Amino acid sequence: MRETGMKNTVPARIGVFSATRRQVLGFGLAVAGAAALNVVPGFSLLASAQASAPDAAQRIADHFSSVKTMTGEFVQFGPRGEQTGGKFFLERPGKIRFNYDGSSNFRVVSDGNSVVILNQKMRTSDLYPLSKTPLKLLLSDRIDLSGGKVTNIKQEDDLTTIQLSDKSVFGNARITMMFDPKSYELRQWTITDAQGKDTTVMIFNTKQGVALSDDLFKIDYTRNREWNEKKSSR
Repeated sequence: MRETGMKNTVPARIGVFSATRRQVLGFGLAVAGAAALNVVPGFSLLASAQASAPDAAQRIADHFSSVKTMTGEFVQFGPRGEQTGGKFFLERPGKIRFNYDGSSNFRVVSDGNSVVILNQKMRTSDLYPLSKTPLKLLLSDRIDLSGGKVTNIKQEDDLTTIQLSDKSVFGNARITMMFDPKSYELRQWTITDAQGKDTTVMIFNTKQGVALSDDLFKIDYTRNREWNEKKSSR
């Protein structure tokens, strides 16, 4: 497959971060925003939902959808300003893996059906349906902006921002994606949970069209069940 590299690099102020369980769970709670049922969202939409998206925005979404595999580094910014980082691997449709820096050995993995937040050191494994998380929109085979999913589009000279939500799937959570309007490259995304708290992931040093092992996206469901059974019996 063809391999291309983005020229963007992480800002100099950002160094190497070591994730804590609270920080990774903050990302997980944002991912699983729809699990917080019956919670009134603490935000107002920036614009009313649109039945159809501008052609320029759909072209950007189609370009990103055409990227079937991607690797790179990421920096995550949590709701309280906490910062973590690591490496990520993406394979469309539905698969992504975040390997967090540090000795805690945190992993967030989607295998196309489920998303797991894994702490091997503490032997905890939190599992969520991918279909009930905003990551479903990010990882879809085609990012479809029709049908009222678009809640806001902002086009600037150096950035195109597309905000998506789907209440029928994951409630009041939403995802905001930011693209380079010239190269159509994804720069970052923000997941807003049902309480209006943001978790932002900025990606850099990315490569597209890379060959990835299926093992990267495997979830050990047996271990997940065993660890949770032990946790519940304590």
